[in-house]
Amino acid sequence: MQIEFSESERSTVGIEWELALVDGATGDLVNIADEVLRELGTPDGEEHPQITHELLLNTVELVSRVHKTVPAAITDLQELIGLVRGVTDPLGVELMCAGTHPFAQWFDQKVTPNDRYDRLLDRTQWWGRQMMIWGIHVHVGIDSVDKALPIVNGLLTYYPHLQALSASSPFWAGAKTGYASNRALMFQQLPTAGLPWQFGTWANYEEYVQDLVTTGVVEDHSEVRWDIRPSPKWGTVEMRACDGLSTADEVGAVSALIHCLTDRMSGQLDDGVEPVTLQPWFVRENKWRAARYGLDAEIILAPDGNERLVSDDLRDLVEDLQPEAERLGCVDELATVLTILGTGASYQRQLAVAEANGGSLQAVVSSLTHELRSGLSR
Repeated sequence: MQIEFSESERSTVGIEWELALVDGATGDLVNIADEVLRELGTPDGEEHPQITHELLLNTVELVSRVHKTVPAAITDLQELIGLVRGVTDPLGVELMCAGTHPFAQWFDQKVTPNDRYDRLLDRTQWWGRQMMIWGIHVHVGIDSVDKALPIVNGLLTYYPHLQALSASSPFWAGAKTGYASNRALMFQQLPTAGLPWQFGTWANYEEYVQDLVTTGVVEDHSEVRWDIRPSPKWGTVEMRACDGLSTADEVGAVSALIHCLTDRMSGQLDDGVEPVTLQPWFVRENKWRAARYGLDAEIILAPDGNERLVSDDLRDLVEDLQPEAERLGCVDELATVLTILGTGASYQRQLAVAEANGGSLQAVVSSLTHELRSGLSR
């Protein structure tokens, strides 16, 4: 099987942001995405080109245009939020984003009518219906197909940094899970989700997809739902590992980190330098540690097994990536990584709100909707 990788300008960026629809009074999820999207649609009945449906009717997804800088993409997304609020505010519906909803139940959620989703749920059954999760996806343009898989492999080295920084799902269906990111371990239950295989060449990837198509696992490569994957249609590498984030500032910070790392690896490959990669067993262990402990995780940094606290390594990484941030126009956004380390990641803030309010998860939802509307307190 030959899979064409579209031409893309190096280090362009696009961001997808999944938002939950919640009742302004109760904080529970509401299944009204079809109504919202209908109001925002085009005169001929099509969906808005940048505001789309997702698996469940409690969710709308915002999709930025292709931009050269993260700040421009964030501005784009904020304008889309304004459009959505024009419909949801009069309905008493708030917008929320976190890796999971703190107390909603999966069996109360309605699935978006869609043949692709129907096939997914028919195959995955109970696990598929559990996908009451939200994330952000960041696409970065890759100017050569030969770079795509080396960059995917290189980004796996920084997987725990991104997972810990974005972790926002400490609760699941009303229970405190003990994990910073319960979403990370939920999503990998789907057959083609989770960590990518570390392939050496594009031909290896094509052979893999052909095997899945031959055996009926997928219909095409778009159904390979890896945490980090090449996106041949757009000519990008797509980072999908991050939990949903409740503020535009946090989305900007995580996106800037991804943008800078990917651009650095792209430049290194131009100079004939391969990105540092970890053994698959180290990558898997790092994912679990970041999901379990968040910013308190001790992660494996190098093939020799050297370990360090992820928050300490993030601080040094922000400083190290300053040349890329200056070139890519995201210095302030990258610096917000340090702000998150100071104020606490979303999972830490959610746990603190619950503790301060006698365990109330409605209070947690209220704090998340407030953050999305007003931003982080500095």
